[in-house]
Amino acid sequence: MFAGALSVGSADARSRPLPDSNSLTPIVEASPTLAPFQHVRFCLRYPSECKTNPTENARIDLDAQISELLKRVNHSVNMSIIPTPKTYGSNLGDGWTIAPDMGDCNDYAVTKRHELLESGLPSKALRLSVVKTASGIGHLVLVVVTTKGDIVMDNLTEVLRPWQSTDYHWLKIQSATDSKFWYEIKAPAVGPSVSLADRRVRLADR
Repeated sequence: MFAGALSVGSADARSRPLPDSNSLTPIVEASPTLAPFQHVRFCLRYPSECKTNPTENARIDLDAQISELLKRVNHSVNMSIIPTPKTYGSNLGDGWTIAPDMGDCNDYAVTKRHELLESGLPSKALRLSVVKTASGIGHLVLVVVTTKGDIVMDNLTEVLRPWQSTDYHWLKIQSATDSKFWYEIKAPAVGPSVSLADRRVRLADR
């Protein structure tokens, strides 16, 4: 259902500035929807990853220090996991995994979220999201909700992008108030802006 990839990053990509505008449209939740089944299993395996503190901020102040943290984590996780298709069986150990040697897009996304939580960022602002790529492949990314827009951390690229700047079809996202719950996403009125050449990726179907 989901795609995995190895991003061949460059210093230029990692050094590109993040958005510097407070006017970017945030992701808008629509109706409540079912959580991905594998996320339910992930929460059983990693219960501490699925807790939400109601006193936390739901948006991160995107200063220079946080920008560098996001870029560093995106790059290090993209480079540390070998993209590999996975078969999801009945064993919880076959599900989404934090920091595996080999894995798919789900493992990249939950590993990035875990590392950012360990760095002290609020869980309410770190939201997994299910999308479809331009070729129709299911994919999981991490959305970081910031004061300068909703930023996508993706194993298909080294570039951190506003969610509107992707060519994805956005399907569902974790709730900010309870990370075990998910919502459908209202479609944005924007178009794609990132070419396949910019990504330089190798897909590995799940």
